[in-house]
Amino acid sequence: MATQAPEIVGSPGGRRAPDLLNAPVLGRFLRWRHARSVLQTLCLVLAGLIILDGLFGPQLAPQNLAGVIPWVHWRGFVVLALLVAGNLFCMACPFMLPRRLAKRWMPAARAWPAPLRSKWLAVGLLVVFFWAYEAFSLWTSPWLTAWVAVTYFVLAFVIDGFFRGAAFCRWVCPIGQFHFVNAMASPLEVEVRNPDVCGECRTKDCIRGRYEPEVLQAAGARSGFEGRPLRPDGEDGRLALAGTPAAGRAFGRDGLIQSGCELALFQPRKVGNLDCTFCMECIHACPHENVGILLRSPLRDVSRDEVRSGVGRLRARPDLAALALLLVFGAFLNAFGMVEPVFRLQAALAGFLGLESRVLLLTLFFLVGLVLLPGAITAATAAASRWWSRSREGLVETICLYGWGLVPLGLGMWTAHYLYHLLIGGLTLVPVVQNYLSDLGLPSGDPQWGLGPMVPESWLLPVEVLALQGGLLATLAALYRIARREQARRRAALRAFLPWAVLATLLSLAGLWLLQQPMEMRGTFMAL
Repeated sequence: MATQAPEIVGSPGGRRAPDLLNAPVLGRFLRWRHARSVLQTLCLVLAGLIILDGLFGPQLAPQNLAGVIPWVHWRGFVVLALLVAGNLFCMACPFMLPRRLAKRWMPAARAWPAPLRSKWLAVGLLVVFFWAYEAFSLWTSPWLTAWVAVTYFVLAFVIDGFFRGAAFCRWVCPIGQFHFVNAMASPLEVEVRNPDVCGECRTKDCIRGRYEPEVLQAAGARSGFEGRPLRPDGEDGRLALAGTPAAGRAFGRDGLIQSGCELALFQPRKVGNLDCTFCMECIHACPHENVGILLRSPLRDVSRDEVRSGVGRLRARPDLAALALLLVFGAFLNAFGMVEPVFRLQAALAGFLGLESRVLLLTLFFLVGLVLLPGAITAATAAASRWWSRSREGLVETICLYGWGLVPLGLGMWTAHYLYHLLIGGLTLVPVVQNYLSDLGLPSGDPQWGLGPMVPESWLLPVEVLALQGGLLATLAALYRIARREQARRRAALRAFLPWAVLATLLSLAGLWLLQQPMEMRGTFMAL
């Protein structure tokens, strides 16, 4: 019996959406096979300069590249990129160039351990990072910041040198998880243009990669199934010859012309930006030029409930829901840790509990503010939503369904916070670079240490409020979409929606209060 190519579900003719790859200049650059390597190389050079200055330069943070660029500029530009485009940081990630060397020099043949194939490890690492940022005041220490960057390079090299695929990106990297989740509210998505074309494709190069013809012929001959189509197979998204679950599974890297998706996202069945690094490998690998970077509604991803390639259904992934909610509540806690009232609160707690250790106090603070309190609030909201709408879903499944609707609000708070630091301290980069060049003996002029704000002070609060309230409106729209999707009757949908709407509104009010508090200045000599 002849083996049929897998059926691809999608609308005939595909979505007629604007495609970034069709842009006159930018599109041509992105279609270039080495575009990502150029971006990564530039970021790698910048990362090298930051590490060198952090280790050997002046240890006063506002005078050091490692004290300014990561904590003022990088974070601000990252949220702007997420708002106007998507996961551009992972596209240009500097940690991936050494990883390519690891794939060449080391075996990279092991499968990632099955017990760790979830986001729980990344959730734990994110909690540790948020805690360490405050506990060790990373923004004040260029030396520690440099070592954080070095640790990232080492981990990416070692993990991806031993494990196949993009194990570090998918299962470990805390920064990557931040971008994966928040890119769900971004306006661009790497997506198939026409599903019908994928339905007729027999090679599936978008996930397998493109090989020299003799490599595929040899693999088919060894398995006795030469000429049969290939299909996605297994957790890691690798390919097997159709009809042979084990045969032909691993082609390795010999004869590989162009890599496919190493995060196991089979493009015809990929849904949204979750776990997508915007690496564009699928774009370059597709022999039919059927993958683009398409414009879409920012609400589309967080309000969909479909089986996602490499991910499954969000309603069945409590680890992913925990990751999303951690980043939503973390946006508010991170800002809370920088305003004047929190210092008084911490002092009061220390006196009440008799704690003299700041590290121990912050550990308790983050345990309550980032784990226990968000968990209790979310569970209570889900219970109210279930009870009022008489929903049949369990408590955890309800959280997994509706928690994603809060992502735009979280991104709005991250944007308001990080834009504040960028707008109030963006020009500090000028004197820092002048000082750096002077240390190298190059002409640079006297450092202009008085530089700081990029916009008038009166603009700051309106910009922050606009970002936060925009996130709230998007969250309310997404939550209502989810409720209408899950409930057959409009009244039941409204009842399911309202508790989550109250939670989102209360969070936004807390954010508005935070934005009006005196915020600690970081990465600049200025004080408002």
